Amino acid sequence: MEATMTTDQDATSGRRTTLVFGLGQEEYAIDIALVRELRAYGAVTRLVNAPACLKGVTNLRGVIVPLVDLRIMFGRPAPDYDASTVVVILDLGGRTVGIVVDRVADVVALARAQLHPAPRLGAAVAGGADHVLAVATVEGRMLILVDMARLLAGYHAAALPLAA
Repeated sequence: MEATMTTDQDATSGRRTTLVFGLGQEEYAIDIALVRELRAYGAVTRLVNAPACLKGVTNLRGVIVPLVDLRIMFGRPAPDYDASTVVVILDLGGRTVGIVVDRVADVVALARAQLHPAPRLGAAVAGGADHVLAVATVEGRMLILVDMARLLAGYHAAALPLAA
């Protein structure tokens, strides 16, 4: 199965439009077409026996949305939850999932020439790194392009333990 990040704009311009967010000093990019909305981190209902990165669920206009803290998922030490913490609500093929990040930086259109193959890490990384699509270089910045559907497989409401 080949992972792709395409939008209507990509087909005509050869560019890939992405939302860039930060986790610590690193910057990550995801397909802008997946982004439903941006929200401040707020009320969360914790779940019993959930992995540490699954902060819980929130009610988004009647839809129960699981919130996955990417900072914890990626092994960052004890993240702060403050005014700059952002929840990016994603639509992953009919599944709604929220990701918790340190900040949202900007929207960047990436040309093919800016994309470099993802490093082959294999067994060197726990769980592999199949979710990394490419690494982009933009004006001295390095952006890690992430396949959110692959990374968050299993983090949707039907697959979660019951709320406490």
